[in-house]
Parts: sequence; C-alpha cells; structure tokens
Amino acid sequence: MADIEKLVEQLSELSVLEAAELTKALEEKWGVSAAAPVAVAAGAVGGAADGAGEPEEEKTEFDVVIKDAGPKKIEVIKAIRQLTSLGLKEAKDLAETPDAKVLEGVGKEAAGDAKAKLEAAGASVELA
Repeated sequence: MADIEKLVEQLSELSVLEAAELTKALEEKWGVSAAAPVAVAAGAVGGAADGAGEPEEEKTEFDVVIKDAGPKKIEVIKAIRQLTSLGLKEAKDLAETPDAKVLEGVGKEAAGDAKAKLEAAGASVELA
C-alpha cells in the first residue's frame, strides 16, 4: 500500500493547473466526474420530497465584486472603466473599496467576462 503521508506531500506541491490536469486524468481513468456527487445529492433531495418541493432554480443574475485591487491598481481602474460608464475618480474609488460591486445583476456570461478582465488586470474578484 502507498505511503499516504508521502502521497499527500507530493500532491501538496502541485500547481493549480497540475491539480486540474490530475483531476481530469483520474476522472477519465476511473470513468467518474468530480461534480457527480453534488448533482446526485441535489437530485436525491428533490426525489425525497416526491416532487412536492420546487426544484432549485439556477442562478441567472450575478454581482461582480472586487475583493482586492491587487498590486496593479491602475490596470484594475482601466478595466473597471471599460466595463462600466464610470469616470476616472469613481473607478479609482471603486477599485480602492473592499467588496465593491463593479456590476450588479448581470448575466452569467457577462459576469464571467468581467471577472476574467479584472483578474487579468490583477484584481481578486468574486461572483455573488
């Protein structure tokens, strides 16, 4: 049997990209999906109520929230101005405010695009 502590130590040294590749390789080899237990559990909850409960609706509107502007604040301000119609001062104030909402009630695709642009500029972003 494999030395569990040694295996844990080796896995801890993986980068995020390597961990994602490992997950994909294991899913293919074992014929499973890492997301399957969540879907099964959600289905079981709905089935336990014998259809009497309302199925959970998928979230369609998101808020794009900046957690931290990061070291490249100027790049983040530029990204905020591209995404919104804010002026320079308002965009700067938004970038400097923790948990500031850049966009509110936008679709999944628009929120994902905004998050990608802000993260590329160096910000730490969350979709709420």
